[in-house]
Amino acid sequence: MFNKTLGIDPKLYEYLKLVSVREPSILKELRQETANYPMARMQIAPEQGQLMALLVQLMGAKKTLELGVFRGYSSLAVALALPDEGTVIACDISQEYTTIARHYWDKAKVSHKIDLRIAPALETLDKLIAEGQGNTFDFAFIDADKSNYDNYYEQVLKLVRPGGLIAIDNVLWGGKIVDENIKDNRTQKMRALNEKIYNDSRVNISLIPIADGLTLLLKR
Repeated sequence: MFNKTLGIDPKLYEYLKLVSVREPSILKELRQETANYPMARMQIAPEQGQLMALLVQLMGAKKTLELGVFRGYSSLAVALALPDEGTVIACDISQEYTTIARHYWDKAKVSHKIDLRIAPALETLDKLIAEGQGNTFDFAFIDADKSNYDNYYEQVLKLVRPGGLIAIDNVLWGGKIVDENIKDNRTQKMRALNEKIYNDSRVNISLIPIADGLTLLLKR
């Protein structure tokens, strides 16, 4: 997991941010606070947050889903891009992390757009499907525990509408994805999912080498 784009030297990365990242002050404040936190690498990069916000705006999205909130940067970026009646159903299991997220959502005056569900994400997804919310979400972002990515993918596919967009984070997995000597469970799960998505006729795909790799999937 990386909170900046892989494979760009520091000077070029700073230039990229200088000429392209229009980060709202509230997002910058949250990012800078999180930078001092031991697990700061779990937060998405500002250029990725901006891309996701742009995609949501391009789609005219109103109903979105997020798996893995951490300290709230990605959900805040999306919520800021949504219209006032828009919604992010945000799934996480940590009260500790999401307490910080709630603080920044409140400060940014977007908390009314964010429906936080503290529970295992698969339980929340199953409940949404059982409630008849299949094929109703415009956009979904998957950035939770990697061992369950395939399960999340299958459930999210049921919830996103045809023509909707799914974004899957960390698909380059810090570069470990191409090191054949690395065979831990999470790395192998990520490799298997990437191969599965490549061969999945239910979606159109593009892997964007931004941050730690972001796969975009348009549901057919």
